[in-house]
Amino acid sequence: MPSAPTTAAPERLLLAAPRGYCAGVDRAVQTVERALELYGPPVYVRKEIVHNKHVVEQLRERGAVFVDRETEVPEGETVVFSAHGVAPSVHSNAERRELRTIDATCPLVTKVHVEAKKFASQGYTIVLIGHAGHEEVEGTMGEAPESIVLIETEEDVDRLEVKDPERVAYISQTTLSVDETAAIIARLRERFPSIVGPRTDDICYATTNRQAAVREMASECDLVLVIGSRNSSNSNRLVEVARAHGAEAHLIDTEGQVREEWLEGKRVVGITSGASAPEELVQRLVDFFRERGTREVSEFEVVQEDVRFMLPKEIRKAMAATA
Repeated sequence: MPSAPTTAAPERLLLAAPRGYCAGVDRAVQTVERALELYGPPVYVRKEIVHNKHVVEQLRERGAVFVDRETEVPEGETVVFSAHGVAPSVHSNAERRELRTIDATCPLVTKVHVEAKKFASQGYTIVLIGHAGHEEVEGTMGEAPESIVLIETEEDVDRLEVKDPERVAYISQTTLSVDETAAIIARLRERFPSIVGPRTDDICYATTNRQAAVREMASECDLVLVIGSRNSSNSNRLVEVARAHGAEAHLIDTEGQVREEWLEGKRVVGITSGASAPEELVQRLVDFFRERGTREVSEFEVVQEDVRFMLPKEIRKAMAATA
């Protein structure tokens, strides 16, 4: 008879569904993989293709070279732009260096760029709700730098000074907290009653769905573990949502970062993963708990996802040519 484990093991695991890869991340990672197959290494990638250490490391091992700026890419080479999008100036720099560019910007981020350009051309001051320094925000602001002001909180709304309060529009980063962003938009509407916004929400379906799953699951959990990297906006938001709905919650890159003290006295542990975290990391965490003696593992499904995006046209053309 096996001896009982000496380490703490929860009775049950709940796996949030949906979790993990979204369509934009899947497309971006596949874009780098296909580019390596089609053109051979090195394939340069501007910034991290998606915000996940594990994914970046795997692609690096296959011959992807990650750079901070497109100006670091040797002339005439292939460069992939990350899922977070880039400013027009990046495209111009790449053209000057005669780089072969493959744009893996998520189509839902491209939608926000299009909104920024439209509102700017109509003379609006554009309020961008987002996190300073995030690559997606930098790319969006680059579309209309003279017209966009960035805000992060409701307090920022109160301090906001605009040229014409009658000509204000808002857009947002795609990976924010759904609840916080709704509160900021409500405050903007109070201050600027004639404010206009996008026809449909900028926060993407995947961010919304993953937060909804965690919101419902958290009330049944003593602890929620979110798999994702520190620089992943949507993963950090999942931790905040779990805590706001009554569960202790922590962000981890891998099962190796789970701390013993987190598990003491915990009966039900919920697991989810950010939109750039591969499912294999979830399975490794499940195995970690099974080895400790956890028997019951169940999916906690809130909504089903079936969104898919086509690969960038440059990749589709090249694949067709080799078929």
